[in-house]
Amino acid sequence: MRETLVLNASFEPLSTVTLRRAVVLVLQDKAVVEQAHPRLRVRASAVDVPLPRVIRLCRYVRVPFRRQAPWSRRGVLVRDRHRCAYCGRRATTVDHVVPRSHGGGDTWLNTVASCAEDNHRKADRTPEQAGMRLLNAPFEPTPSDALLLALDASAARDLPDWLTLPAA
Repeated sequence: MRETLVLNASFEPLSTVTLRRAVVLVLQDKAVVEQAHPRLRVRASAVDVPLPRVIRLCRYVRVPFRRQAPWSRRGVLVRDRHRCAYCGRRATTVDHVVPRSHGGGDTWLNTVASCAEDNHRKADRTPEQAGMRLLNAPFEPTPSDALLLALDASAARDLPDWLTLPAA
């Protein structure tokens, strides 16, 4: 599981890595710990390192420009914080605002998290046809936002304020 966020030397999110890889980067002096787990440490005879949640590379890495975050069902659920776009309860499915049978596609702006009951009730109709209204409009996260969304919920909850996403 990828639990550690990697920042470029300029503090922009690059990727997520495993805890083991993060510790190796810190021990090789290729990265510094920006935020650590509160009470967990890696200890050995000659090593005592805090267990990193966020690391920053010491040298800047040039990354090709990414214009869009790739769409995924998991990404939609995480973007919407597992909350149904119609009622606000826990969401377990992804609903197409414009159904696929009506020409809607798998895009960030056409999909929302939904509870199974509301997804079934809406069925093969648009929200207007079903008499349902969206609580939050779907949005397309930037590639940087998608990396932050990819962190598990407990790790994302404890990120510093300057790294968190605005509420949708």
